[in-house]
Parts: sequence; C-alpha cells; structure tokens
Amino acid sequence: MTGTPPPGPPRVQTRITVPDSKIMVNLLGARDEILRLVERSVVSDVHVRGNEITITGSPADNALAERLFGELLELIEKGETLTTDAVRRTVGMLEQGSAERPAEVLTLNILSRRGRTIRPKTLGQKRYVDAIDAHTIVFGIGPAGTGKTYLAMAKAVQSLQAKQVNRIILTRPAVEAGERLGFLPGTLNEKIDPYLRPLYDALHDMLDPESIPKLMAAGTIEVAPLAYMRGRAQPYDARVLTPEGFKPFGALRVGDLVIGSNGTPTPVIGIYPQGRKEVYRVTTQDGASTVCCGEHLWTVATPDDKRRGRRRTLETQEMIGREWRGHTRRYELPVVAPVEMESKDVPLDPYALGLLLGDGCISSRATPTFSTADPELVAAIERAVPDIELVGKGDYDYVLRHVKGRRGGVIVANPVTLAIRELGLAGKRSGTKFVPDVYKYNSLDVRLAVLQGLLDTDGGPSLQPGRSCRVQYCTTSVRLRDDVVYLVQSLGGVATWRVRPAEGRKPGLANGRPVPYRADAYVVEIRLPAGIPPFRLSRKRQRYDEQGGGRPMRFIDSIVPAGVQETMCIQVAAEDSLYVTDDFLVTHNTLNDAFIILDEAQNTTPEQMKMFLTRLGFGSKIVVTGDVTQVDLPGGTTSGLRVVREILEGVQDVHFAQLSSADVVRHRLVGEIVDAYARWDAERENEQAQNVRAVPGRAAQGGRAGRRR
Repeated sequence: MTGTPPPGPPRVQTRITVPDSKIMVNLLGARDEILRLVERSVVSDVHVRGNEITITGSPADNALAERLFGELLELIEKGETLTTDAVRRTVGMLEQGSAERPAEVLTLNILSRRGRTIRPKTLGQKRYVDAIDAHTIVFGIGPAGTGKTYLAMAKAVQSLQAKQVNRIILTRPAVEAGERLGFLPGTLNEKIDPYLRPLYDALHDMLDPESIPKLMAAGTIEVAPLAYMRGRAQPYDARVLTPEGFKPFGALRVGDLVIGSNGTPTPVIGIYPQGRKEVYRVTTQDGASTVCCGEHLWTVATPDDKRRGRRRTLETQEMIGREWRGHTRRYELPVVAPVEMESKDVPLDPYALGLLLGDGCISSRATPTFSTADPELVAAIERAVPDIELVGKGDYDYVLRHVKGRRGGVIVANPVTLAIRELGLAGKRSGTKFVPDVYKYNSLDVRLAVLQGLLDTDGGPSLQPGRSCRVQYCTTSVRLRDDVVYLVQSLGGVATWRVRPAEGRKPGLANGRPVPYRADAYVVEIRLPAGIPPFRLSRKRQRYDEQGGGRPMRFIDSIVPAGVQETMCIQVAAEDSLYVTDDFLVTHNTLNDAFIILDEAQNTTPEQMKMFLTRLGFGSKIVVTGDVTQVDLPGGTTSGLRVVREILEGVQDVHFAQLSSADVVRHRLVGEIVDAYARWDAERENEQAQNVRAVPGRAAQGGRAGRRR
C-alpha cells in the first residue's frame, strides 16, 4: 500500500505594485531578460501583468523573492540601470543571508570618471573596501578576477584626490621567468614595464591619460618594482648625527639613537644592507653635502609648493638635472631644529671661552689677557669665571688676574690657565684656535653660549638696504671657521663662508702706521632661527633685534655622480621619518603620507615582505594583494604572503580580507574555473592523504606475511 505524501507548506500569493511604468520597464529588462533571470533564480512562481507583480509560493520562498524585487527596485530608484550581472550578484548576496543590503553594496561609489563609476560588485568586495578605509595595512587575498588590485587602485586615487595622501606608490615583485631580467632587450624602463603594465592600465582607467605623465614626473605617482622599494640608501661611510655627535652610518645598530628633524633623539628601528649601488653627491648652496643612492628620498619644497603651503617627497634621481629653475634653485630642504645633545661638564664657562677665543690671548707663557672696548664684556667675564678679575693694562687690554693667586703665601694656579691647558688651547694663536669637542658636542645652551661669545667679539650684525639682517663672523683660523659653521648648523641655522685674501688687501692702521695683513681671513655669514639670539652684547643685540635675522634656508645646488659604494638604509621611529646626516642635512627613507600598493605579493619572499611592510611611514596606508595559489617563486622558496598572516595575526590595525570565487567580477566562467581547480586540488590532497595512511598498513601486512612464511 502506497502512503500518501505529507502535505507541503501552504502556497500563498504576494503582490507588488510598481507605480511608475518606466521603473517597470527597467525592472523587466530588454525583452524581459531580467524577469526571466529572476524566475530562474527563485523558487516561487512570478507573474507580471501591467504594473503588478504576483509571487506565488511558500511564505519563505515568497519572502526571498519579495526581498529580491525590493532590492532591484531600490537600485533603479538610485539611478542604476539594471543588468543581468547586477541581478545575479543581488541573488548571491541574498542567499548568503548577510546583514549588508545588496542595494547598498552595489551603489557604493568609489570613483567616477567620464560617466563610468567604480564600485564594489560583491559583498566580499564591499567588506574589502570598508577594511581599506578602517585599517592602515590591509591584505587582499583571493583568486584572479576578484578586483583586489583594481579596487585598491581606486581607493588610492580617491585618497589622493581627497588630499588624504600626497603620493601613490605602486609596486610589484619582478619575478624572472627562465632568463634573468638583465638579459632582456631595451632600457631598464623597457625591461620592467611588462611587469608593471597592469598597474599602468588601471591608472589609465581612473585618471585622465594626459595627467598621468605629469603626476609621475612630479613624484606624485611612483610605479616601480619591489626591489626599488629597499633602495633608499646611503654609503656606510656617510655620517649620521647622534646625541653624542656624528658617527659613521655603517656603525648604527637597531636601538641606537639618532637625531630627527625636530632636533631630538629618535631610535633606529630597522637596518637594511643594500649592497653596492651607484651613489650621488647632493650639495646645498651653503656648501653642505652628503652621498646617497638614486632612490634615496628627500622632503623638498619648490616655489610652487611654498605658495601652496606644502612639501613633497622626491627621489634623488628625480631631481638630477632639475636643480635650477632659471637663475634660482628649485628645491628647498627643511632645516633641522636646534639639536638636543647630552649635557657635559666643562672646565670653563662657555660664554667666557667664546670671548677668549675671539679677543683673548691664551699663551701658556703668561697670564691670559683679554682686549675689548666694551666694559660690558669685561663684567661678563668676571661674572662667568669665579675668583677672576680683569685688571686694565692700557686703554683696551686687561689681565685675567686670579683674586686668590697668593693664598697663604702659596702661589695658586690661575683657573683660566688650567682650563686652557686642559682643553688643549694653551699657546694657540689667532690662526690656530678652535672650539674643543666637549663644547661642540654638548647641550644647546653650551653651544649657543660659545657662539655668542665668538660673535660678541669677532662678529656683528650685517645690515644691507632692503634685506633682513644677517650675522657676519671673521677669523683667520680654518678650524675655528669650521667650528663656527658647525655650531650654527647645530642650532638650526645656515652658514656660508668666503675668503678675504691677505694679498692685495689695503693695510690696516695701528697708531697711524700701515700694518699689512699676514693671513687670509674667512668671513662666515650666518642666519639663525627665531628664538636663537646670536648676541649678548647690548649694542649688537639691539641692532639685530631691530632688523631681524632672516629665515635660515637650504637649497639643493647640485647632484653629481659619486661612484659605486656599499650602502644600507635605516628606518627611524620619528613621526616624520626624517633624520640628520652629514653637515646637518635633513633626509629620510621611509614613506609618509602615501598610499602604497604591493601587487602580486605571493611572489615575495618573507624577507621582502618584512622589508616592504617596514617602509610604512606616518600618515600612510598599505594594501597588499595576491593569490597564494599562483606562486611563481623558484622551487623551495616560501611565499611571504603565505606566512605573513601567521606572523601578523592579532596585530592591531592590520586586516586580512579573504576574497573567493563568489567575488570574481570577470566572465562568469572565471568563477566556475576557480571553483573547479579548488575541487581538483582538494581531491588530490585527499588522495595523497589516503595513500600516506595506506602505506604503513601495507608495510605492516607484508611484514606479517613474511613471518607466516
């Protein structure tokens, strides 16, 4: 006896009325193609008569069909023209049962150009785009055709246009297939262009083609192989400023402190040897110079940038041949703030030392003397050096007498003489004087006091009509000239010098008699930042304050090849990623205020992935895209994309977005192909696992058979 099948769920009818006939036409599609697709996609029966849609089926099936029509109607009301692709994606999202509404996903505009709008087309893509907005580092992992790179590029262009970043950097690992890259024909750009072509193509979809060369020439958009990302380097013998003074670049270790652009110490958080590279000497208008590679970064401002109140970051090679704009220098560099160094004890007051280096006689054969026409300076030395009084010997000459020089009938050494000997200055004449290292590598107050003493004696304001006041200092000592330049630069200023030859100069007068000059003089012209007073002497300080000191400025004067050297790059923890190198030049080699995309990341090694991620600067965002099923690395090499998730899992502000075949936005067959390969791989892995489990059993069985025999 055949049993009666159980009754199915009750069938009900749901009606939807569309008031606008134009909307109904869009909803049905050309020749009702969208209606037929909807009928195939839902279980309920769908009938359309006029502007009324009747849905017949179980309550659950009707609810799904009703929600589908609701989403499609909302898309139309938002100005969208329905396509079969949009319907399929809407059905797919509804079947996933997600909280996000398909109409919201499919109308999230990222970028629009010439009537074309770029937006996510799947739920996975929507979540990927939202993650880019919410996190600093995002990994987009999934099969080909899921829009990983394209959407990241759209977000990068959107961020640039919204002025959220100053530049876009696009990079790919150049994996060599069969032949080494160097054997390919053409120039370097022609060799690497095939690897970067997909990035160029995406750019042309999102920006006006005419603007792309200009943006790339200005450094606003950079497209380069991954290897170039680690090339921002200086030679090992370049110098870097630390709280103890300058030290060789190659002597740095992670954790060491270097001086940042704000003048305060910042730790080194990364060191990356770069091997032998072609390097260039970058020289500024004040004679300062350093050596770096062509990819090394500089923060600069052109005249146009200054009018707009902004700066840009350029590579050395981008500025070669463009240092001058007519008769003016094009690129202005930032000037370091007054540098904070460790405070050290000194044997003699720094201001008094500066005065004695300027107008003192520090011969070890006699008591030190000082010559001046300013009683204010005489009183300053007496205040600065305990137990010393200045006794006049003539109109302008004074002896630094020790008040307690004959204490208890015993001759006590003059404290100034003891300090001069300790500092190695005893017997130095005008052409051999210098500033001892303990004063040069000391606190800001000590360095400023020494400079003020030197300027109060042998320096002064230099007034020129129509120009702000500059400070001039004159000496016949080459070493003292260089020390004054060092002090000025360490205080955030700029100093240039010129020679005034002794030969041919009009003799001076002494008591009415001509006295020829016996040595060349060096004139140092100085600009100090606001808040750093160059003078203590009242009459000089007043003249300086009346006119102002002018703003210290540094411009790149020339960039010339300097050979090939072993190099390395560092990363510092400073907010602006800047550090101070030779001659107090401010430079850096990380990427600030940039949107950085690493495409095809499955072809990076773990070391390359670490190097790339640690290039992140402040105000920047990184998106890494790749497909772990398409690794082209040599056999036995681990993909950096495969291990990075395990390494960074749980790190705050790092997000991994996993895309699948459901997110493929190319031909529908691409998604089916991806799924077919995934099934095939799973079956192979299952077969291999079964074979591994079966081998020990057969071996054991063979052993038992042998024992039976």
